[in-house]
Amino acid sequence: MSVLNSNRISRLLATGYGLLFVCGVSLSLITGPAGLRAETPTKPASAKAKTEVDSASGKRMLDAIKYLASDELEGRGVDTQGINLAADYIVKEFKAAGLNVTTVEESAFQKFTINTGSKLGPTNELQLTGPDGKTIPLAYDKDFRSCSFGGSGKFDAEVVFCGYGIDAQDAKYNDYANVDVKDKVVIIMRRTPQQGDKESPFAGAHGISRYAALRYKVSTAFGKGAKAILFVNDYYSTQEHKKEARELEQEAIEELILATEKWEKAAQDKEETSAVSLKKALHDVQQARKNLKEAHFDRLMEFGYAGSGDGRSIPIAHITIEKCNELFKEAGKPTLQELEGKIDETFKPESFALPQWKARGEISVEQIRTEVKNVIGVLEGKGPHADETIVIGAHYDHVGYGGEGSLAPGSTDVHNGADDNASGTVALIELARKLAARKEPLPRRLVFIAFTGEERGLIGSAHYVKNPVFDLKNTVAMLNMDMVGRLTDDKLTVFGTGTAPRWEKLVENTAKAYDLKLSLKPEGFGPSDHSSFYGKQIPVLHLFTGTHSDYHRPSDDWDKINIPGMERIIGFLEEIAIATAENPDRPQYVKIERPAATMRSGNRPYFGSIPDFGGEGPGYHISGASPGSPADKAGLKAGDAIIKMGKTKIDGLDDFDLALRMFSAGEEVEVTVLRDGKRVKLTVKLGKPK
Repeated sequence: MSVLNSNRISRLLATGYGLLFVCGVSLSLITGPAGLRAETPTKPASAKAKTEVDSASGKRMLDAIKYLASDELEGRGVDTQGINLAADYIVKEFKAAGLNVTTVEESAFQKFTINTGSKLGPTNELQLTGPDGKTIPLAYDKDFRSCSFGGSGKFDAEVVFCGYGIDAQDAKYNDYANVDVKDKVVIIMRRTPQQGDKESPFAGAHGISRYAALRYKVSTAFGKGAKAILFVNDYYSTQEHKKEARELEQEAIEELILATEKWEKAAQDKEETSAVSLKKALHDVQQARKNLKEAHFDRLMEFGYAGSGDGRSIPIAHITIEKCNELFKEAGKPTLQELEGKIDETFKPESFALPQWKARGEISVEQIRTEVKNVIGVLEGKGPHADETIVIGAHYDHVGYGGEGSLAPGSTDVHNGADDNASGTVALIELARKLAARKEPLPRRLVFIAFTGEERGLIGSAHYVKNPVFDLKNTVAMLNMDMVGRLTDDKLTVFGTGTAPRWEKLVENTAKAYDLKLSLKPEGFGPSDHSSFYGKQIPVLHLFTGTHSDYHRPSDDWDKINIPGMERIIGFLEEIAIATAENPDRPQYVKIERPAATMRSGNRPYFGSIPDFGGEGPGYHISGASPGSPADKAGLKAGDAIIKMGKTKIDGLDDFDLALRMFSAGEEVEVTVLRDGKRVKLTVKLGKPK
């Protein structure tokens, strides 16, 4: 299941997409109408969850989860070789189950490429040029570095100092108030004003304000038309780094004193051990002092810091305080330290243009494109409805070695993802095996899809609905499984029960035979792959056994999976799939109005767009609008890319989130979208925050 780190969850809430499920967890199953069954799946002998595995299918499933969640598969990150091993395994099992694995150009793989990172390009140059031929050259790695989250391009434009690059109406502080940055190169300090003041308007949770985020600063500058960005460290942070180094030195000195005392008091037989400890403590002191003397507290960001962009951003670099002050001195301006001090004291911006100075250079950041693939297996139907399709899905990717998406900060261990979503993948394979073993084909086609890229924003399912192998007009339902391996106290959550009139009764009646205690959720949108199909007006169901403390952490491993519980869930879904396939009437799509929020979106007004994280090209791409939302009422459609909101340029979800905060509920905002290559202007009346 897709965790969208706290920032992304927050942004999704603003769009009316992610607040459907606490913790960003959502699973969707699409089931069909309740009809007579030609064959009834075997009921479980015992309805109670148990830890031992005593069936052939259970042992087979456990072995499969052990493999998919093994270190060999590297957490099935989309940029690892491990996910290719997983794909090969899935197609092998689909074929062994009896599915047709040749429907995509004689293959089971629906291949496409996505951006999985960035690397430094060949040309990265920067210099500052002023009047009378004055030039301040900057050497790469010494005086500046390119930023991986920026774009590529050449620039030769006037320089404007924009303080902290903040435009915060709630704090009544705007670094851009009295400067024009359109087509200019902006110098922006990191962090926020008054960092040492807990009462500052920018003193956020844990002392960190959202206005300090690099991506916030980038979105703000981009939205105001900046040509390029030069970040520079704030002086306060460099002093904090120096303070930390001095504290480490003091700790080493204290350890040396303690080791000396122990050595002096040590008995003869322990002198050697004490001498070793003393020597180590002395070395630590010497090293701490050396670090303090030689350290560069004005640290340039390493390339790769803060992740990668999509290649559409403006060029971004990080320069040293020394070079920034050299520029200010030549231009007759105060030092960065003096400017920072004045801002802290008055809480007023100190932005200014340097009309006689230009920044000239080129930043080269190359996007890393990686081939990924959905895995598709087909079980053809027979009869008058054989051309109608039921999609049964589960994503097979996870978060690899951590990083973005991990809830274990700093961890580079393999995140095995046994529950998320090796459990759903193995359940998909086992369900395919059971349905393929039937004596007679079902009346409708069953398409089993293991989706890639779900953890990166439903990319695999979004690609499929844009490039369907089978006509979506004849796709009658989508059933999804995401995290079905931790059945506890017989509790199963089923999302999408309101997306077709027959779902709720079918789901409740079917669950009785498996002693499942259901929590029914009517909504069809949420952060798992069913959402992509519901956005195409296809009824969905999504199964989920609940989140847990191992979610998106290395500890989500095979030994915590409830295999007997999974067997019950598979039997339950098997009956639903059969009922949907055999009912002569297809389930009727129901447009669900946006439900009451389980989380709040803060001070953003409600818009109601649904992000398409796989969108290519400029703008903030959407896969649809929440039914009844302001976006829906204004006429926004799946496939639209928002490129402007009011007067603010939009080139992604971060920009959109920022622009949304500039307006209030009830305001009518002109929104410009790209639709089929043409600019379309729409008026959206924003709703109250949810």
